[in-house]
Amino acid sequence: MASGSRTVGRKLLWSIALPGLLAALLGLGHFWREARLATRDATHDEALVLAEFLGAAFRLPTPAGAPPHSPVAALLGAPSRLIDSTAELNVLSPDGHIRWSPRPREVGQRHPAAALLTQPGPQWARSDAHQTEVLRPLGDTSCEGCHPGAGEKPVGMLHLRVAEPLVHRELTDALGGALVAVLVLGIILILAIGVSLHFFLTRPLRRLTAAMRRAEEGDLLVRAEAGGTDELARLGSAFNAMLARLTSMKVEEIDTHRDLQVTKSKLSAKEELEERMADLALLFDVAHSLNSTLELSELLTRITQLVPERLHIPDFSIMLVNADGQLEVKSTFPADPKLEGVAFQVGEGCCGRAAATQRGVYVPDVAEPSSGFTQRGLRPEPDQGAMLCVPMVHTNSVLGVLNFRRPEVASFAPEELELLTAVADQVATAVKNALLHTEAVRLTLTDPLTGVPNRRHLFSRLELEVARSQRFGTPMSILMVDIDHFKKLNDAEGHRAGDEALRRVCDTLRGRVRKVDTLARYGGEEFMLVLSNVSKEDAFDVAEKLRRAVAESPLLAAPTQPGGHITVSIGVATLPTDAPAQDTVVDCADAALYASKRGGRNRVTSYAPGMEVHPNRERGLSKPHDPSAAQVAKA
Repeated sequence: MASGSRTVGRKLLWSIALPGLLAALLGLGHFWREARLATRDATHDEALVLAEFLGAAFRLPTPAGAPPHSPVAALLGAPSRLIDSTAELNVLSPDGHIRWSPRPREVGQRHPAAALLTQPGPQWARSDAHQTEVLRPLGDTSCEGCHPGAGEKPVGMLHLRVAEPLVHRELTDALGGALVAVLVLGIILILAIGVSLHFFLTRPLRRLTAAMRRAEEGDLLVRAEAGGTDELARLGSAFNAMLARLTSMKVEEIDTHRDLQVTKSKLSAKEELEERMADLALLFDVAHSLNSTLELSELLTRITQLVPERLHIPDFSIMLVNADGQLEVKSTFPADPKLEGVAFQVGEGCCGRAAATQRGVYVPDVAEPSSGFTQRGLRPEPDQGAMLCVPMVHTNSVLGVLNFRRPEVASFAPEELELLTAVADQVATAVKNALLHTEAVRLTLTDPLTGVPNRRHLFSRLELEVARSQRFGTPMSILMVDIDHFKKLNDAEGHRAGDEALRRVCDTLRGRVRKVDTLARYGGEEFMLVLSNVSKEDAFDVAEKLRRAVAESPLLAAPTQPGGHITVSIGVATLPTDAPAQDTVVDCADAALYASKRGGRNRVTSYAPGMEVHPNRERGLSKPHDPSAAQVAKA
């Protein structure tokens, strides 16, 4: 603080004295420069006037009996300020030799200015800081009486050099003295201001700073000097009043702290009880929310929303064990599609270790090399903070892992670890129930032999496709597929071989259709394929491709079948080209299939009007709303 006061004093000193000194120096320099310019211009003008005056004197008539140009000699010898100011005055011949000079010994010599005789123009003048030099030609047409040819070229040259006036030198000396006086006055002014600032500003500030330092160190009983009526005195009085107030507040703080300690000891038990109640309430909410649905996707969405919101977890993810036995990310908060689907081996990273040991793995600081933290792909950008991985265990079986992460180091308290483990147990029960529900639904909608949708799922899907086709005006095609001579295969090789043939045909068809299409087992050895937004011609091409795939598959070779290979017959019908409704388009596809059977099997037939009324075809058995109707063997 003391050095700060001295700095304030110096700043005030330089801010007051230095600008005045600089202004005085700049003013003197400006006046000196303007005086030099004015003197130089005046000297230049006087030299030109004198040269013109002397040149005109040469044209004055010479009195009778007097030497030539005697008026000029009389003029040069007369006392005059202009003549006296010349430092050099000569009359030169045209070739540059001196004809007349105040110094007779120089007459006849070649003047150095003779080199300037070749300069163009009527006269030549040069000025610098100390003198002005003029060279003027003499002679014109009026001089031809005495100097033949004077009108054509000069008969001589007038050379004069005017030195710096004495008044200019005196002015320069005066300005130099004024400059020294300004410097001395500036130094005296700086010293006077410095002494004043020291006594009236710097020393009081130093004393006030010393009192503030002692107060900063904890001595609240110190007081600053407050004598006088200036601003510093009022500042000291305000500082003393502030210290008095702080002393009172310190006493109050000590009393309050003692009361708070007593209150804190009384509330500790109550806070612990409230925390336990809050944990129980949280577990109840989690159990209530999770057990209110059996859909796995909805359950994962609820977990992802509920856990970060209620537990204040900024980074959360759910991993489930997939069919390959790996931990696969199913849902994240915040939502990140890039992370969903990332898989870990059991034992890999923190989540893998938690699944392998069936215990929670807590890493207080993931940036520490000794922590052993490896978590490939789970938000690697903030490479710091705390990570907690809690396995979801149900009847000694690991269903998945819950990953909790916070950006702060060691941000999970021991009480939270216990609470999050209980949450993971609740989530494990809910996930297990959802998985059982999903499996039950899958069994009701899937054919257990082939793994494709069964008849119930087929017609549910068919209703959706028919509604979409009718709403948007797009075509929808149906392929009815039947295995040729399937009864012979069962009779010759047994039902187990027939089941294997059904699975292989289904695998061949499933591997060659789009994901948006629906392949389902219609009944017995028949399959139905629903093609969304496919015209009748394109549907025929798809059916032909499927027929060839079955006929050429080496896995479907069967010596007991005609031709030594399993083949299929396919019927094609399209909505709305062949029929306007679901029931009728299915019946049309069945009629086309029956036509393929009649045509020799192992072929594709598109529906044509009249096929459904063939006399040998049992109608109505293929309609979807007659589940009790027996399927007619087309063998």
